[in-house]
Amino acid sequence: MTANLPALILAAGRGERMRPLTDTCPKPLLAVQGKPLIVWHLEALARDGVRDVVINTAYLEDQFEPALGDGGRWGLRIRYSHEGAQHGGALETAGGIATALPLLQDTPDGHHGTFWVLAGDVFVPGFRFDAAAAQAFLNDPAAQPDLAHLWLVPNPEHVPTGDFALDADGRVHRKGEAPADTPTFTYSTIGLYRAGMVEGIHAGEKAALRPCLDRAIDAGRLGGAVWRGDWTDVGTPQRLASLNTAAPRPGG
Repeated sequence: MTANLPALILAAGRGERMRPLTDTCPKPLLAVQGKPLIVWHLEALARDGVRDVVINTAYLEDQFEPALGDGGRWGLRIRYSHEGAQHGGALETAGGIATALPLLQDTPDGHHGTFWVLAGDVFVPGFRFDAAAAQAFLNDPAAQPDLAHLWLVPNPEHVPTGDFALDADGRVHRKGEAPADTPTFTYSTIGLYRAGMVEGIHAGEKAALRPCLDRAIDAGRLGGAVWRGDWTDVGTPQRLASLNTAAPRPGG
């Protein structure tokens, strides 16, 4: 199998809309069909050849290591970027990526500063973290390769107009700035990233991701593809309950 890249799972958020379930349990550790939501990701990453995973944490972060350990049970090496203990709280997505960079780069496959990013609170059981796609992104011969490649999904009911437009050439645009009739989609929270996406953001700095993505769009350096398989943003207790009443899915 082609070597895969390391992965960062974003798991630092409070999950306010999931209360009261998240009053005592971080959202990525809530059970979906018999196992924690984040474990679905870990199993999929291990299946697809990822070996190094970093998890950023803040809210109730002392629960992650007892639940997941060092990743050995899945054949992974898990390390943690504890934003709460180290920086006083969650740093938002771009800040979390920038702060985790030293861990992502300190891996056998991570010295290139290229890695998977995914949110710990989405359920996407069929997604493949394809090693060949990762290597193609890593080895892009362009003089200025894309800073990220995002997987987008058809717009769910709670994001009816989507986050971005995606043209037929796989280029991501801001909504309303793409050519006429370019369809819009919602960001799945899964992507391949280069460290340059968060250039200028310091470790421990709180920073949102959207301005970084917009800068990449302006530079013509943001690509994308559509994922049309199962995908759920587990953002409300009702969505979690719906997943848990559905037919069980095979693990990994």
